[in-house]
Amino acid sequence: MSNMTVFRIIFLVVFLGWLVIWIMLPTKLYRNTWTPKLESKLNSTYFSGQGTNLLLLSFPMMFIAVFGCIYLHVQKQQRSSYSKSSAVTSNRLSFLRRPALVMAPLGIVTAMELAFGAMFISLLIWSLGNYLYVSFGHLHMHKQVEKVWQAKFRSVSLRLGYVGNICWAFLFFPVTRGSSILPLVGLTSESSIKYHIWLGHLSMILFAAHTVGFVIYWAMTNQMAEMLEWSKTWVSNVAGEIAAVLALAMWVTSSHRIRRKMFEVFFYTHQLYILFIVFYVLHVGAAYFCMVLPGIFLFVVDRYLRFLQSQRRARLDSARLLPCGSVELNFSKSPGLYYNPTSILFLNVPSISKLQWHPFTITSSCNMELDKLSVVVKRLGNWSQKLCQEISSSMDRLEVSVEGPYGPTSSHFLRHELLVLVSGGSGITPFISIIREIMFESTKPNNQLPRVLLVCVFKNSADLAMLDLLLPVNDTPADIYQAVQLQIEAYITREEEQPTAANQKLLQTIWFKPNQLDSPISAGLGQNNWLWLGAIIASSFIMFLLVLAIVTRYYIYPIDHNTGEIYHFSYFAIWDMFLVCACIFLASSAVFLVRKKENAIEGKQIQNLEVPTPAASPAGSWLRNSDRELESLPHQSLAQATKVHFWCKA
Repeated sequence: MSNMTVFRIIFLVVFLGWLVIWIMLPTKLYRNTWTPKLESKLNSTYFSGQGTNLLLLSFPMMFIAVFGCIYLHVQKQQRSSYSKSSAVTSNRLSFLRRPALVMAPLGIVTAMELAFGAMFISLLIWSLGNYLYVSFGHLHMHKQVEKVWQAKFRSVSLRLGYVGNICWAFLFFPVTRGSSILPLVGLTSESSIKYHIWLGHLSMILFAAHTVGFVIYWAMTNQMAEMLEWSKTWVSNVAGEIAAVLALAMWVTSSHRIRRKMFEVFFYTHQLYILFIVFYVLHVGAAYFCMVLPGIFLFVVDRYLRFLQSQRRARLDSARLLPCGSVELNFSKSPGLYYNPTSILFLNVPSISKLQWHPFTITSSCNMELDKLSVVVKRLGNWSQKLCQEISSSMDRLEVSVEGPYGPTSSHFLRHELLVLVSGGSGITPFISIIREIMFESTKPNNQLPRVLLVCVFKNSADLAMLDLLLPVNDTPADIYQAVQLQIEAYITREEEQPTAANQKLLQTIWFKPNQLDSPISAGLGQNNWLWLGAIIASSFIMFLLVLAIVTRYYIYPIDHNTGEIYHFSYFAIWDMFLVCACIFLASSAVFLVRKKENAIEGKQIQNLEVPTPAASPAGSWLRNSDRELESLPHQSLAQATKVHFWCKA
């Protein structure tokens, strides 16, 4: 049995154990038998009422996150081409990844996603049913004149909030871009964002029902004054109401129509999540916070590391302006930065907006272009239009910050015999990185590569300039392109015939002057440095547990047991949030400074070479070979592989 298999078995056992705890949590057995025993052993003077949840619900996922980093590091070191056995195994399971449902608003849902979704809904139904069964058996009357049905109504409202916490336990995993958990199950942050959306909608429905239910209950029992209560010994109603209002604002502005038409409204409103988390934790208390802690903890680690990375200005070397309105940005990168095809990079241009970050597909291959990283931006919204305008204007330097890259941990497409790539407009950009990677792989001896059929649809013939991006800016041997079995079928939908040579626009390349304040894009903590990420997660979580134990034992415990006073319920939650953030900031900053010194040494080794501006090429060079000027062999090879079809009237 290999070490990798042992890792997988350990992960599976720990994860299944974690799920078993969630399944047993609402049952009578857990409440009446397990809870007293667990609390007597785990809720010590060092962790108060948080000990049980820290061990059973927080520790397992943190364990998987840390050892997942080690597993991914070892896997990266052993990365090689797929064997026949692995390919056969993958093909056997491929039917689970095929679309099983295509329906708005869910989008494209695979059979595997349907199965896991059904199991998750079953868990929610199971939990709600058991919570109600246990609570109805020991119904607590909060007022002497309260009726039984009113007490049951309150119990239902309360348990809906409990079930919403289950959704929150999973909510932040999909949006943790540098996560070590997502790659363990073959996911990336961009491919799993839909799970965050689904969980967000589901949790908001449950929390809205929870909030409205309590308001109705208070109105029925003449307790509306409870809405203004911030209890010292129990949950704060005011904090819950503030959290509900913040969540409602994020929920309403996250609808598909608002995201598409008014992205800025969605983006800025969604930043309220910070305040929402604060008031949510103040409402549920420290013990329940520990139930959902792993997702929030890992998200804060990732978010702070992304913040540190974004403080550096990336070195933008050049930009290629395409006649179709798109622009290719070419950055300088560290040779040690590795990423796979279809990865994305987040860009921020302070001169346009200091807060907005936009993701773009990386078109370059880190193997073919060791010191360059390229992304393509299409002129669509306000942000991208302003970017293109600034680049088109005569400027020597453009300040850009980056986050990433983020993407898959392996190139699965290389195992196939034939790749059929279908794109529309700027959707061709992920396929550019795939084709460039195949071009690089063709240089390896005895390497069986897939044949490639690229079917691309464009509105106008000017959009054919996107095909020029298949060729990197740097000089590349011509035989690379001839070794790739590539066929391109391009369709123009809004033109009936090819334009004349006089109407063809030119592709323009702009070169920026180097600046000492800019640095090459270097490897972030995550996909390129799994061990460092694991060290941050482990050290910050252990530090959190140690400091929490010291504060609880030597500060909170004496107040609670020796002074005759009750320590404020909300203060426990404040301590937890503060210590989580402080420990993460300390551990992450220390590692980041160490990595920054290493990157600085590596950056000094990268020379700034003056590269002459290449002559502009006709955007319509793909239309016909007879009228083409003499060009390089790579251009000729790609042009021969391209067939352009114009729209014809019936």
